[in-house]
Amino acid sequence: MTASFASTRSVVVRSTGAAAVLVSSLLLAGCASGVAGAVGGDGGAAAQESQATGAGGQAAPASGPVASPADESADKPAEPADQPATGIDLRAHSTSDPASPWVVVNKHSPLDPVDYEPDLTTVRGYLVRPDAAPDLTALLAAADADGVHLTLRSAYRGYPKQAAVYQGWVAQLGQAQADEVSARPGHSEHQTGIAVDVGSSTRSQCDFEECFGETVEGRWVAEHAGEFGYLVRYTPENGAVTGFAPEAWHLRWVGRELAAHLRATGVTTLEEVFDVPGGGYVD
Repeated sequence: MTASFASTRSVVVRSTGAAAVLVSSLLLAGCASGVAGAVGGDGGAAAQESQATGAGGQAAPASGPVASPADESADKPAEPADQPATGIDLRAHSTSDPASPWVVVNKHSPLDPVDYEPDLTTVRGYLVRPDAAPDLTALLAAADADGVHLTLRSAYRGYPKQAAVYQGWVAQLGQAQADEVSARPGHSEHQTGIAVDVGSSTRSQCDFEECFGETVEGRWVAEHAGEFGYLVRYTPENGAVTGFAPEAWHLRWVGRELAAHLRATGVTTLEEVFDVPGGGYVD
């Protein structure tokens, strides 16, 4: 899959454990495809590609959302969990199996196999894993009910697409700076099918930008995503642990039980709750 850089803008990228550095970001245009090469947002990287029409982050595929039949279960909203989890068994799911809801994917721990492809369904035209779909549908419906209209900007992206995106950044910035803003192939949470990037319907110019966290939609997500099993994965406070710059728009599904446990304990990272390595790449 080929990629072209459409326009230039400036974003502040925060290195883990270091001062913010300014890099030139470029909108990367791609193509939407089916399950094997479906387009979604990048995993664990600042300002990633958008699957929706128009500019957003570094990459905006030329076509609209994937036109796959939606799974019926994805259209059935569920009520949020009110009570925090108690007595959770943190060994209930694997942290290394890519099909697990608790898999940890970061710069230290790639997917195994590295070219893993999940089963997929659609929510509002975007590809996600079937087990994450009902909670995503419920989250979007709850936001709508509160008068906050979230948009989906990206979801699943397979290994080949991630490789193309990452190499585009390497060509433009060099590998060191590319690692600040994009995940290497196999290290992207979006490849699991249980991570999505959401956008603002009121300030679309903030999609894939730091200011998203200041929008009505960004504030709603920060307050309510956990009620539906989703974690705002990358924050300014946990970058040294996760290895990635802040992304207020990047939501990772972990299930309601674990999300409630994280809220109850104040832990914000999968690395800390499961005591697994994080930080930068090992090579």
